Amino acid sequence: MECDMDMAWSDEDVAFRDEIVAFLDEKLTPELRAAGTLRTSVYADHEASMEWQAILHERGWAAPAWPVEYGGCDWSLTQHYIFARESILAGAPALSPMGLRMVAYAIVAFGTDEQKDFFLSGILDGSVFFCQGYSEPESGSDLASLSMAAVEDGDDLVLTGSKIWTTHAAEANWMFVLVRTSRTGRKQEGITFILVDMTSPGIEVQPLVMASGEQIQAQVFFDGVRVPKANVLGKIDDGWTVAKYLLVFERGGGAAAPALQVMAQRLGEHAAGVVGPDGGPLADFPPFAAKLADIKVRTRVLEVLEYRALAAMSTGKDPGSVASMLKVLATELSQRITTLGVEAAGPHGRVFQPHATKPGGPISQYVPPTDGYVSGEPWQAVAPLHYFNDRAGSIYAGSNEIQRNILAKAALGL
Repeated sequence: MECDMDMAWSDEDVAFRDEIVAFLDEKLTPELRAAGTLRTSVYADHEASMEWQAILHERGWAAPAWPVEYGGCDWSLTQHYIFARESILAGAPALSPMGLRMVAYAIVAFGTDEQKDFFLSGILDGSVFFCQGYSEPESGSDLASLSMAAVEDGDDLVLTGSKIWTTHAAEANWMFVLVRTSRTGRKQEGITFILVDMTSPGIEVQPLVMASGEQIQAQVFFDGVRVPKANVLGKIDDGWTVAKYLLVFERGGGAAAPALQVMAQRLGEHAAGVVGPDGGPLADFPPFAAKLADIKVRTRVLEVLEYRALAAMSTGKDPGSVASMLKVLATELSQRITTLGVEAAGPHGRVFQPHATKPGGPISQYVPPTDGYVSGEPWQAVAPLHYFNDRAGSIYAGSNEIQRNILAKAALGL
C-alpha cells in the first residue's frame, strides 16, 4: 500500500524507506508479526514488545524521536513518518509508550544529570520499564484532585494511598507517580512528580480485569513506601508543571494517523471477503462502504494535522492545545474503526476466542479449546476484543470531554 505523500518524497527518502523495509523484512519473525497484526489493544503482547525493542535498540532505532545526544536519530520529519508507517504495515509489535514516548521526555526536560544517566539508558535497553501512576479511585479526568499522600521524612518521601488503571503495573519495575505533598493553595499546587522503584517495600499490585477479559491494568496500593527525594523529577510541590509537559506527549506527541490508516485499509480488505446484506461483498455494500470511506477521509485529515504538530515540535515549539485536538480525533476515529470492525466480523465476532489473537495481557479464567478451533478468521476474533479495549481510548490521558473544555478555552476563548 502506497502513501499519497510518496509523490513528494525525495530520492533520499525513498532510499531511507527501502532501508527500513529491508530491515523489517529481515528482523520481523512470524511470531513478532503476529503480535503486531493480531493485537487486541494499543498494547502488544509484552514479551513480543520487549523482544522487538531489543532488536530496535541494537540498531539504534528504539527511540528515534529522542534528542540525538540521548540516543535518538537525526531523521527528518518525513523519515520519522516513513519509519512509523512501514513498521505498522509490516506488522511490527507496538512498544510500550510509558517510558519511551512519555516519561523520557520529562526526564530530559526536568531531570538531573544523574537521573538522565540512569533512566534514559535503562529505558532504551528495556532494563527500566515504566508504568504511570496518575489516576486514583476518586481522581481521574480531574487529575489535580488527586490525594495520594507523600510526607517528607528526612531524605525520603513516604507514600500512602493508591493508584488505579495502571497499565503494565505487573510488568514494570519503575513507576512515575503524582503525589500530594501539600494541601494548601490551588489544587494544582502541592503536587510532586516522583519516580518510584516498584520493588520498594509496601507496594502491592492487584490486577484489574477489563471488559475484553484482559489483565493489562491494575490498582496499585502504597503502604508507607519510602522513596528518596533524589527521585523527585523537577521540584517538590511543582509536579503539575512536569505532568502538564508530559501530557502533551501522551495526548499528541506521536503519529496515530499511520496506524489508523492501516487499520482502515485492512478492514476494507477483510470486508471484501465477507458477504453483505445484498449478497455481494460487504466492502461494496453502500452503507458500509460510506462509513469506511468517511473514516479514511478523516484519517487523512488527522494525518495533515499531526504532520503540522510534529513539524512544530521538531523546532522546539509546544503544540499546546493542538495536542488535545489530536487526542480527541485519534481516539474517536479508532473507536469508529473498531466499531465498524465488529460490524464486519458479523456472527463470528460474537464468539469470545482470544486464543486466536495476541492479547495485550493475560486473559483471566479462559480455557481455550484443546484443538485450537477458531470460528471464522483470526481478524474476526480480534474485532470484539479490540472493540471493548478501545472504549477506554476516549478516557485515558484526560477524557475527551476535558480535552474539548481545553480547546474551548485555549482555542475559542470561551
